[in-house]
Amino acid sequence: MKNLNESITKKPILGWLLFFLTLGGVFALGMLASSVSEKRVEAALAGNIHKHEINSLEPRNEKWGANYPREYETYYETLDTTFRSKYGGGAMVDMLEEDPRMVILWAGYGFSKDYNQGRGHTYAVEDIHNTLRTGGPEHEHDGPMPATCWTCKSPDVPRLMNELGVEEYYKGKWARHGEEIVNPIGCADCHDEKTMALKITRPALVEAFERQGKDISKASHNEMRSLVCAQCHVEYYFDKNLPGKEGTPYLTFPWDNGTSVEDMEAYFDEREFSDWTHKLSRTPMIKTQHPDYELHLTGIHGQKGVSCADCHMPYKTEGGQKFTDHKIQSPLNNVANSCQVCHRDSEGDLIKQVYERQDKIKETRDELEILLVRAHIEAKKAWDLGASEAQMKAILKDIRHAQWRWDFSAASHGGSFHAPVEVGRIVSTGLVKAADARLKLSRLLIKLGFDGEVPYPDISTKEKAQEYIGLPMEKLIKEKEDFKKNLLPKWLEAAKERESKYDDQN
Repeated sequence: MKNLNESITKKPILGWLLFFLTLGGVFALGMLASSVSEKRVEAALAGNIHKHEINSLEPRNEKWGANYPREYETYYETLDTTFRSKYGGGAMVDMLEEDPRMVILWAGYGFSKDYNQGRGHTYAVEDIHNTLRTGGPEHEHDGPMPATCWTCKSPDVPRLMNELGVEEYYKGKWARHGEEIVNPIGCADCHDEKTMALKITRPALVEAFERQGKDISKASHNEMRSLVCAQCHVEYYFDKNLPGKEGTPYLTFPWDNGTSVEDMEAYFDEREFSDWTHKLSRTPMIKTQHPDYELHLTGIHGQKGVSCADCHMPYKTEGGQKFTDHKIQSPLNNVANSCQVCHRDSEGDLIKQVYERQDKIKETRDELEILLVRAHIEAKKAWDLGASEAQMKAILKDIRHAQWRWDFSAASHGGSFHAPVEVGRIVSTGLVKAADARLKLSRLLIKLGFDGEVPYPDISTKEKAQEYIGLPMEKLIKEKEDFKKNLLPKWLEAAKERESKYDDQN
């Protein structure tokens, strides 16, 4: 100490240096303590889930947003429709305009009228109001779609199921619930209002697991990060023949035999189920919905335990707080927080790899699509020439199974990335079945006295394809305009009054 004092006395600059070093250290410690204290306060505020009481089955997302502002704000970023990838994204895309062959494939079914690429979850109710598939005002009580069609569109659905009972909710036509279902997909669809734990709110998923002898209540948190998505992003159908529920279009997942394309096909065949009869070929058809979860399970990410939320709702940090980003979107619009958390490749290389997989599937699927369109038209020719049901039976079975595979790969919008090997296999087997159908048709046509190529119509545009199958598009569009002008405002006003009365009572 004596030597140090002597050094400082002889060299004052050393003393000043020590003073400033000490001062800097104290300042740094003070800043650290302030930062820690600030983050503790933020954490305490973030964890204050009872700041505002949320009622049971509360369907309005803004009520939840008062307690969970970060999640709420990012969720409403799904209003952004500017991103469009090569084969997807959040933009509104008229898929029939892009691919008029789909009009022929769905002839006699609602999708031939109108099929747009789905936008973000915040548009779920608006888009089902707008689609031509739900009809116009004259369909208020006897329209083409059942009430069950609302099931995946809104957190008003769990509320209604609780009020009416599940079976009663499914009964009737789509317009029956028009005044009740107004809030877009949101918080109450996936979360418990008290604990924010992930929660299954749609009984069809629970029932499907029960029929397989599985208890979904024992699922891990990581499994739940996919299962809440599997409530809707799956293949399903409306079963009107359930024992004790005959006549009710009861939402059902066809997983009793398993979740592969062949397992579900066998399920439907055993029950002789069809969604519609094709207008041209008279084939009893199955309309695939969107088997995203089933295909995800067969891909490398699903097999490694990567959940849907890991890629479509990755974690985000803001103000020192880590939370799940609720801007549910394509990972290609958020590569840094989704893909690059695990993969060291550059963003450009990762996107290129995705597109390469998608390109190969799309190329093969288009070939299957072309074969199927021709098969439907050639089958119509055979019927016109007097073919019997016995002569057509095997042909129609091939068409049914081939299109089921085409639709399985097309309706799962991310399937060519989630499981490119499995989707490639599915499309390849579809090609074989479609080729078999056309070979049998060529032999039958010769037997019926027609030796030559069946004339192929001009379906180069959506309008030409719709005209070919006899759709009265001007009438359908006018009906929808009348609905939005006359009936829809009444629904929204009634919903507003109901929610206002509910708030007054609570």
